[in-house]
Amino acid sequence: MPRLASDDYLRSSGTGFTRTAVPEIKARVHRRLLETIDLNAALSMPTEELYSECSRRVDALLNEQRCPLSGPEKNLLLREVMDEIFGLGPLEEFLRDPHISDILVNGPRRIYIERFGRLESTGVHFRDDTQLIQVIQRIAARVGRRIDEASPMLDARLPDGSRVNAVIPPLSLDGPTLSIRRFGTIPLELNKLVELGTVAEEMAKFLEECVRCKLNILLSGGTGSGKTTLLNVLSKWIPATERVITIEDAAELQLQREHVVRLETRPANIEGRGEVTQRDLLRNSLRMRPDRIVIGEVRGPEALDMLQAMNTGHEGSMTTVHANNPRDAFRRVENMVSMAGLNFPVHTIRQQMASAMNLSVHLARLTGGRRKVVSVSEVTGMEGDVILLQDIFRFRQTGVGADGHAQGFMEACGVRPHIVNRLEAEGVHFPDNFFAGRVLGPREGEKEKRWSNAR
Repeated sequence: MPRLASDDYLRSSGTGFTRTAVPEIKARVHRRLLETIDLNAALSMPTEELYSECSRRVDALLNEQRCPLSGPEKNLLLREVMDEIFGLGPLEEFLRDPHISDILVNGPRRIYIERFGRLESTGVHFRDDTQLIQVIQRIAARVGRRIDEASPMLDARLPDGSRVNAVIPPLSLDGPTLSIRRFGTIPLELNKLVELGTVAEEMAKFLEECVRCKLNILLSGGTGSGKTTLLNVLSKWIPATERVITIEDAAELQLQREHVVRLETRPANIEGRGEVTQRDLLRNSLRMRPDRIVIGEVRGPEALDMLQAMNTGHEGSMTTVHANNPRDAFRRVENMVSMAGLNFPVHTIRQQMASAMNLSVHLARLTGGRRKVVSVSEVTGMEGDVILLQDIFRFRQTGVGADGHAQGFMEACGVRPHIVNRLEAEGVHFPDNFFAGRVLGPREGEKEKRWSNAR
């Protein structure tokens, strides 16, 4: 008897089942499985035991409904049902792919991913708004937060540290939206960033010594430019004897060290009480005997407390800020200090900024999606009411290659920074030509490097 194709077999079996019925079968099995399983007990079971038990029950349900499936089809159905019950449903397959850096859900029918710096549409979708909202509420419950019509926005994180933002109706007009910014499960090393072409070897060495010698660093850049990645990498060079406190809205830092205290803000409850802001945490952290304070992103009046901490013995602190260039980064910090409502004169604010900040590192996402450190600048003081910035290293873009990626080269600007005197006092010495004006490494296009978005 000739072997029948899968669909032919299913039709000839008398069940009336075809491949087009797979979604209905999955939904039916999913519903019946939920009715027969104790979710609280399941969450406490070992993964292998849970999978085996669910597999046995799925087999029984398929046999009960006379729905024959091949081995691969049954395994796929089982995995999808497990993802639906214990994971994030159809998004789980993207979370398993280490090359995907962003997952963007614009309603139940439109899911986009970013891979290797490029955005692409997927054919995956949720059944309806209800399923998507259930996934969002599952994320919120894991971190002790809530999202509903009374509180329709969510900032949260996944167990792997990925950052999550969600907005549901009535604020989102076309259905629930979900944005997941992923981070690599294995933290990157500085030499890996050098290999990827994100930073030149000389720039990496200079930044490493600046972190060791407790210089205050402001990292700036646009969305997805790699600020958090670089902050994680630089944290490795903080001496192990120092106590570090991190402050974030949604915890995403993965500092490569043991002696660290992680603090996270808390939104107000349904009565509008209990909110804990970054400013509250920053003020409290000053009583926790920190050697360094790391703020995931400064975005409000906590900027004033951050500057005061940097100016009062907490040297070596670092933070990130959204900005288009280093000069704009300082303007943004100035504006955020003004939000504290103390009516400081502009000159006083800028004096405090010039005194607190030693180094500005700006990152950018270039044409084609590659991320680079485009400038490392020193704060040299003030002239009148202007904060003086002096480029030490920078990336100069010369064009766009046939592959659609920006081309250019990194260079030393030929200026010996003032902070070298401080580094030398700490025992750090650079070669005489280290800061001489020259091209650092190969020019882009002569040696292609691919950024894999492993953030």
